[in-house]
Amino acid sequence: MSEPVYSNTIAGWREWVRLPGIGVPWIKAKLDTGARSSALHAFDIEEFSADTGDWVRFRVHPWQKSEADAVTVECPVHDRRTVRSSSGHVEERIVVLLNVEIHGRTVTAETTLTNRDQMGFRMLIGREALRQGFLVDSDKSFLGGRAPREVRRQNRGRA
Repeated sequence: MSEPVYSNTIAGWREWVRLPGIGVPWIKAKLDTGARSSALHAFDIEEFSADTGDWVRFRVHPWQKSEADAVTVECPVHDRRTVRSSSGHVEERIVVLLNVEIHGRTVTAETTLTNRDQMGFRMLIGREALRQGFLVDSDKSFLGGRAPREVRRQNRGRA
């Protein structure tokens, strides 16, 4: 097991992040130290086999309450896990490895794919990703800066 990375990078409980490896330039995420892995809103999830192993194809809606700018993603399946949601619902989820850029730093996050339509955030970043050098100040938001105004408007369904 690798040594933990220590840093003084302080993040708020919610941040604008980027998912550069899958073509999502902005997504608003909740940073949740109570969740082990990260979770991403995904739909049309379809598994398939390739020469290199099991893969998954899925689509992402980066904006809250909007179907605009959907992104289609294909990536290797990293794992499958049984996850208990905050409401107590148990579901088996596919896990993929995603690069997540927070505060200009990129970390690798084990990310489960699930329908987060009814959740307040399309992405949740869990403690396994956060332990790569982030401290969360639960009293603050957007310490890494805000997305441009047109992106924020689009996220609120006003663009």
